[in-house]
Amino acid sequence: MPAIRSSLNALTASPLVRGLVAFGSAEAATRVIRLGVLLVVARRVTPEMFGTAALALSLFELVRVLANAGIGQRLILASDAELPALCRTAYRLFWIVCLGVAGVQLSVAAIAAWLFDLPQAGAMLAVLAIVYCVMPPGLVQIFLTMRAMRMESVARIAATQNIADSLLTLSLVLVWPSAWAIVLPKLLAAPLWTILARRSTPWKADPKVAPAPWRAFALFGPAILASEMLAAARLNADKLVVGALFGTEVLGLYYFAFNAGLGITQSFVAACNLVVFPHLANADHRSGQREFRKAFVTGLAMLAPVVAAQALLSPFYVPLVFGETWVPAVPYVALLSLAALPLYAGSLVGAVLRVDGRPQRETLLTACASAAALTGLAAGSPFGLTGACIGYAAGLALAFIPAAALRLAAPTRNTLSIQGAMS
Repeated sequence: MPAIRSSLNALTASPLVRGLVAFGSAEAATRVIRLGVLLVVARRVTPEMFGTAALALSLFELVRVLANAGIGQRLILASDAELPALCRTAYRLFWIVCLGVAGVQLSVAAIAAWLFDLPQAGAMLAVLAIVYCVMPPGLVQIFLTMRAMRMESVARIAATQNIADSLLTLSLVLVWPSAWAIVLPKLLAAPLWTILARRSTPWKADPKVAPAPWRAFALFGPAILASEMLAAARLNADKLVVGALFGTEVLGLYYFAFNAGLGITQSFVAACNLVVFPHLANADHRSGQREFRKAFVTGLAMLAPVVAAQALLSPFYVPLVFGETWVPAVPYVALLSLAALPLYAGSLVGAVLRVDGRPQRETLLTACASAAALTGLAAGSPFGLTGACIGYAAGLALAFIPAAALRLAAPTRNTLSIQGAMS
């Protein structure tokens, strides 16, 4: 017993495990609330309203990825000596990038409203552009919190924002059943995230410190931005493809299934990347491969049971929880939930490639996976929405699982982190 207790204490003392448990617990709490909210929303809005909201939010997510320019990742990998100067430059870059992305989204809103005759979706996108004016004041602080491996704080901030989003959605849909009730909370919850992020790690620009040159961010910026854009295309363009192939009503079913299936685990997959990246960056470069294997197995042990439960139990909980209206979505919930496993594999491979200073390889892998998933979706569409979902999940598996297997099978060796390469 003392040996078992000692092993458990050592396991729970690991920053990696604490971070994963924190994000897993936060995600569980968030999803319980979201499921309760979705129960009410599913009974108050129609599939067509869901489709309209899905279109606007998918376009929003596609545009928002432009803000992921690798700036924060560079701060996480910075040495203590270069960090103050990099933070000053990062703060300026965050404002420049976010305001630029806001301009892009306003342009997309105008195109959607006038060129494609989607005035409601265009108006939603224009309103959501305000989010980019709220984000910059808290971005340096949140990445400094990640750099310090205080992932419990990051998880708490994310959970608080998501729960506020869900509760706002519930409040709005009760008094105003519409697509706007699903979209507006994304904007209304954004200031809460900024306030909490600023409190997580106090930081102010020191005027005595000269800003670092912009070229300090050049290695990560283009490659990570390309990877994030491709991932966003994969995870959001599928809704656009389904809408174009099957119509708005079927898109509403697909969007519901995506949120009730893959959406539940997708947030945990993203959280694993957030936790594993700073963990590997802070690890001794001699133990990089060993730490990657440990992180992969730990996260998979937490994710796999949830995925299995979702896929196997969907015929029971979907009609029970969401109502008979959504019974046609049951097979899609089960199929899309399985896609979380290859997404998890790709997410962790991407994290280790960034730490190794090879973000360009991550970009190539993401491009292959995005192309395979969307091609599979289109290729399966002649067999209905079931075939499209199978094609989407199969495309992800064909790209990500072999890449993860090769990385896990690689011999333990000295790996050079980007910090070492730059020093």
